[in-house]
Amino acid sequence: MKEKLKQLELFLKSSNFDRGIRLGVAIAVPFALLYFLGFFEYAPAVVVGAVLNTPGDIPGSIKRKVNAILISIGLTMVITAILLFSKPFLPLLILVLTVISFVVSLISVYGFRASLVSFSGLLAMVIAFAIQKETAHDILVHVALMGIGGLWYLLVSFIFQKLAPKKDQNQLLSDTLLFIGEYLKLRAKLLTKKTKRDELLKQTFVLQNKINEKHETLREALLTARKRSGRSRYEEKQLLIFVSSIRIFELIEAKYLDYKMIDGIFGGRKEFLKASKRLNKIMGNHLILLSELLIQNDKIPNKEILLKALSKANESITNYIDTVKLPEAREGALVLKNLYDYQEQLLQEIRAIRRVMANVRDASKVSLKRQDSSQFLTLQEYRLNVLTQNLSLDSTIFRHSLRLTIAIVFGYLLGLLFDIQNTYWILLTIIVIMRPSYGLTKERSKDRVIGTLIGAFIAVGIVFITQNLVVYAVLAFVSLILAFSLIQQNYKSAAALITISIIFVYSLMNPNAFEVIQYRVIDTIVGALIAVVANYLILPSWEANNLKKILLNALKMNKKYLLVTQELYQDPAMHKLSYNLVRKDAFLAISNLNASFQRLTQDPKSKQKEFELIYEIVTLNQTMISAIASIGNFIINHKTTPASSDFNVLINKISNNLQASWDIIEHAEIKKKIANETVEDAKDKLLDKYKQLSNLRDENIKKGNTELDTETLHGLQEAYLIANHMSWLKSLSESLKKATERYRSSIVDEQ
Repeated sequence: MKEKLKQLELFLKSSNFDRGIRLGVAIAVPFALLYFLGFFEYAPAVVVGAVLNTPGDIPGSIKRKVNAILISIGLTMVITAILLFSKPFLPLLILVLTVISFVVSLISVYGFRASLVSFSGLLAMVIAFAIQKETAHDILVHVALMGIGGLWYLLVSFIFQKLAPKKDQNQLLSDTLLFIGEYLKLRAKLLTKKTKRDELLKQTFVLQNKINEKHETLREALLTARKRSGRSRYEEKQLLIFVSSIRIFELIEAKYLDYKMIDGIFGGRKEFLKASKRLNKIMGNHLILLSELLIQNDKIPNKEILLKALSKANESITNYIDTVKLPEAREGALVLKNLYDYQEQLLQEIRAIRRVMANVRDASKVSLKRQDSSQFLTLQEYRLNVLTQNLSLDSTIFRHSLRLTIAIVFGYLLGLLFDIQNTYWILLTIIVIMRPSYGLTKERSKDRVIGTLIGAFIAVGIVFITQNLVVYAVLAFVSLILAFSLIQQNYKSAAALITISIIFVYSLMNPNAFEVIQYRVIDTIVGALIAVVANYLILPSWEANNLKKILLNALKMNKKYLLVTQELYQDPAMHKLSYNLVRKDAFLAISNLNASFQRLTQDPKSKQKEFELIYEIVTLNQTMISAIASIGNFIINHKTTPASSDFNVLINKISNNLQASWDIIEHAEIKKKIANETVEDAKDKLLDKYKQLSNLRDENIKKGNTELDTETLHGLQEAYLIANHMSWLKSLSESLKKATERYRSSIVDEQ
């Protein structure tokens, strides 16, 4: 019960519920005001204008949000006017319906925010079918009132923004810490769950993508505001939490362990890994708790459980050495020590978040130059050539636009043929659930139908209990607010609430509520079937065929990341900023690859061509970027020796393998190879360096010098990590090259 109350509190304090309240105010005030002024007949048009322009009100840059809503207002007004003037002429109406559906859906090529503006336009087109205006005067008045409604919503959004200026950012930070906490707990399971690693890895792909999406939105919201003006103390605190969350995520990514090696070293001694595993779980749970406290503003919990778990992880290293004995224990001890160092860094970042949330004095100073921070923004290109470049069947959005247009026109003609009462409900279902990928469309169709049936069942129960119009009005209003609040979190629940709201709105005008419920359910099922069948049959976009471009970018960014890590090793101070920028781009590229694989898993089994091969390629890329990040993280956080020529030889070999993988897919000419003898010699020399340091340490122990100084420890750690990770990266890159050869012959050459 206590947990449910906590979840309710988090929901009521969330920015999602806040946006639901904005919509409620935007609807209620015009109705009430125009009713008391005696102009109630104008209220529906104003409210429609307000509702149509809510999709563009998403977290991010205020400037971009305002621009999106203003463009949305203009677009919805123009579309509504065109549809209403075309309605008396059926051939013209069908032509207009076709053109608007295609052109407006194509706007999505400009990114996520543009896709929401596109949705507003499509929604306006559908709602226009429900509007009964015949004269030019009535149409123009209605369109003008819609524009006023849109501007009214923009004003409401602006007022809410001023009343709670940092609510969206806090919610984004809270969601980010929640996902990172879950990710950290997953990585803990990977350490010992040998038989479940494939399943757990697939779950990490989903979380990685979610975290990267939140970080991109936060960059826009926090860094754009910082670029435009100075920062308040509160904004400084948010920026520090954001920066720490990035560091935590990158540290987790940098510790993608060679689990086969760990299994080989520890074998039946997995008990020595339990302390590290438990520390990961405790830190993950602590991040989840902090994510909740960002919303609740409650007291920060005691840190003792974190410090105690860290101490236990440190003790496990000593216990392992005491049990196995040196020199046999050295390799395992270095693995545990590297793991401990990484977890200690994680804990430092978690404590940094704790300090800033607890308002510790001087905890919120971030040394990030304004000109440097702007380089971390991912800018969306809005030029015309972006649109023209997508006017091809090779473009996923272009194919989706054609598919959606055919589905909408078919749905409308079906409604005309069978004289369906509310044809626009079919169209509404199509535009709401139809997505570029088949898997997501199918999932949303299922949720939409189930949600509609649940909503209809609840509405039937209420109609049986009461025929009170006041109750209907209140339920319609409340359910709409809750639906809008839940639409991003739980689409099934949102669909149920939308159904309840629509049924009771119609019940206020039509006393036969059961007829309304019947039509709503039938039209939703018809619309969902059209959407799913269209996605499967009309210019289908199967993810296995769309992977090439995303994979090429991942290979390109992995190579770039590898080379900038080489530069970092030469001079950490000079190359740290460029390293961080490339690391961000590389993580985004691998996130896009993971997201593509996730979409592949949602396609029909028959369309998942070479599933195991693609999974192997995705995993190899993910492992490579993590191994590179591990080297970079060690260089940044430790004083290292100069990079050797042997290190550079291996870097060149790995880089050439990545380039060769890219060339294989693109059918490009593969460049000159590095002699394997040279590479193997370099690999042996790196390993010899570790062995020399290890032997020197053994001699000192025999002489009674058992104390291990920091310089010797770091030297051993560096030699061990570099030797093993470079050998690992070479092996991974060779496996990747072979996998891409099979990928080209089995998928690319067949397209």
